[in-house]
Order: sequence, then structure tokens, then C-alpha cells
Amino acid sequence: MPHIFEKYENDDVLKLIRENPVAWIVPEDQRTFPALLPMLVECDADGAPTSLLGHVPKHHALAEAFKARPSARFLFLGPHGYISPEHLSDKNWAPTWNYASVQIDGDVALDDSLTDEALETLVAHMEAGRADPWTVAHLGERYDSLRRRVIGFRAQITAIRARFKLGQDESAGAFDEILAGLPAPDLARWMRAFRRRQ
Repeated sequence: MPHIFEKYENDDVLKLIRENPVAWIVPEDQRTFPALLPMLVECDADGAPTSLLGHVPKHHALAEAFKARPSARFLFLGPHGYISPEHLSDKNWAPTWNYASVQIDGDVALDDSLTDEALETLVAHMEAGRADPWTVAHLGERYDSLRRRVIGFRAQITAIRARFKLGQDESAGAFDEILAGLPAPDLARWMRAFRRRQ
């Protein structure tokens, strides 16, 4: 039976990554320092996460690590924040930290034929909703020179572990007091979403 903080749905994982696409990428080759890169999550027809799509500079140590040992761990951190007892009527309540996080293990395949897709899809994702979305076409001839410096990759997901510590274990009164004093609107939104499921 999973812990209350580890009860989640595929949509929770997808939402967290789509809202917070930058991941610490920890290569299996432990000699290579982890790197921060934006990633896109891909899913099957049923909405289950299947892979991550990204790109890396060709001369980055991470690219070399992927060639030697093509697997990595991807660490995504969603909204998080310190929860102070300041606003709680129960002064025996202890402070804590609430957060939403996803850890994905994947088998990585560097593939230059994915590079354009990785770049264009990432830009489209990040520009979505803007009044005048930017596209890679705006670079014109410069695009080719920049593109030659990076390589796309896809990581087939082998394991997902997520933890959504969002106050699910608090009493109704304490939860309401926490939200009333919480200065982080994104964290509050996630806390409310998980609370409604109880």
C-alpha cells in the first residue's frame, strides 16, 4: 500500500513536468556532474508517460556520458515551500516543507534525427499562450549554425517514482489555516487539488 504522499495518477506526473520542465539529469556514469536541462514528457494513447524528449550540447560532458552508459535519472521539482506554524492555532504543530516531485529513470538514445523535433517542440511548449509566440523559424539562417551544436535524445522511461507531500495528512482545520497563511499560490493550488481527492 503506497504512502499517502505517494498516491498519484499519471496526470499528476504529466502536469508537474509540463509546468516545471527543467530537470536535474543524473547520468548513470557517476563521474559526470548532473546537469539542468529542459525536458518534455511524452505519453501513450492512454495518457501514461512513456518517454522524455530533450537535447544536449554535443560537447557537453553529459553527451559523452550518454554515449558511454546510456541511462540516467531525471529529477523534477514542482512547487514547494516552508510551512510555518505561525498561522496555526495549535502551537504544538511543528514546521514542515511541502513539495511535489517526480523522479524518472530512463534509457537514453542520442539521435540527431530528433534534434529538430526536440528544439521545435520545446519552443512551442514554452511559447504556448503568448500573444505572439516565437518559433525557431525566427532565427532564419542562424538556426542551422546553432542546431549543429546540439543533439536530440529520447529517454524511454523505465521507472517513475513521485512524491506529493501536500498536506494530505493534516486535519481540515490545520489545512485551512496553512492555506490562509501560505504566500505561495502555485503550492496552494497543488495542495487544494490533492486535498479534494480525499
